[in-house]
Amino acid sequence: MSKALDGVRILDFTHVQSGPTCTQLLGWFGADVIKVERAGEGDATRGQLRDIPDVDSLYFTMLNHNKRSITLDTKNPKGKAVLETLIKECDVLVENFAPGALDRMGFTWERIQELNPRMIVASVKGFGPGPYEDCKVYENVAQCAGGAASTTGFDDGPPLVTGAQIGDSGTGLHLALGIVAALYQRNTTGRGQKVMAAMQDAVINLCRVKLRDQQRLDRTQVLKEYPQYPDSEFGQAVPRAGNASGGGQPGWILKCKGWETDPNSYIYFITQAPVWGAICKVIGQEDWITDPLYATPAARLPHLKSIFERIEQWTMTKTKFEAMDILNKFDIPCGPILSMKEIADEPSLRATGTIVEVDHPKRGKYLTVGNPIKLSDSETEVTRSPLLGEHTDEVLGQLGYSPKDIADLRAEKVI
Repeated sequence: MSKALDGVRILDFTHVQSGPTCTQLLGWFGADVIKVERAGEGDATRGQLRDIPDVDSLYFTMLNHNKRSITLDTKNPKGKAVLETLIKECDVLVENFAPGALDRMGFTWERIQELNPRMIVASVKGFGPGPYEDCKVYENVAQCAGGAASTTGFDDGPPLVTGAQIGDSGTGLHLALGIVAALYQRNTTGRGQKVMAAMQDAVINLCRVKLRDQQRLDRTQVLKEYPQYPDSEFGQAVPRAGNASGGGQPGWILKCKGWETDPNSYIYFITQAPVWGAICKVIGQEDWITDPLYATPAARLPHLKSIFERIEQWTMTKTKFEAMDILNKFDIPCGPILSMKEIADEPSLRATGTIVEVDHPKRGKYLTVGNPIKLSDSETEVTRSPLLGEHTDEVLGQLGYSPKDIADLRAEKVI
């Protein structure tokens, strides 16, 4: 079966998480991803958070599947010559260097266009143009600057960052879409272009419902579906909403049977209006169906805390999976709080390729996340991450370098 991005060659100058997320996704779709690393060192994450001495860390392996690795000293004139050849032969260059790093290497946008007018140069940056564009950004900084932290947590506590890597991996996903769009446009124009995804911008995009709520708050001075209503005053900015759903269907996380000893024995429960009658019947509160204090969504808003307390009395008599089985029969929206252990052990996620077992020559077998996007005509095969410089000879040979040329470059420590 052919791959969606067969024939597309990616020159991968990324490291750590945001850029590698992008290039790994392109590799899953069939692109030939050539990861350029520094000889003897490689991507910094190869050695970070190791669980096995002197073996590439899970941090690295889980972000660099379906790639080939070459080592190259781009400061050496002969290394720069190799890089120029790569630029001529590749379709996309992806980088997440500090601002200006490519220019200092001698590869400005203008120089790259001279070498390959069809080249797409894609960059992850921390901030877009503005007062912070030269600042170094990491995952949690992006979450804070993008509005996520200020709206996460409970209103009586500090801002919180999320466990989901929306700054790094979220930006990588945005950049991958930009690259595919640029490749598509190139079919018409014949020209490459610059693609940029700023981490702050990506987080803001993922927090758009909070920007929606900010404008509603500015206009009405209240957000009735937030847990602060009706007992607390709203300030000028969107507050932290605990486990509220953030939409028109009120939701909350409720305890289930065993919560005293299991920190994940909880369920997310949404009191969707069309199934309100079914909810009342399930929890044994049928009088609420016609009670004017509870009969309509608007009437229920001031009473959400007590409503969820009553529902929780019921959920605490069931395990989260027992509650799921009962609630789903009535189309009541709900979801179990799944631990990473439960996700790792879930057979259905293995069957769909969302969780994949990969065999590594030094690490052995390990679990990783597979392609979350499924194409019917382009099945994803997750291959292991490359060893440092594993494909240097292979790639240079494909670029026209002879075995003697390669041996000379190695002797001079260019590769």
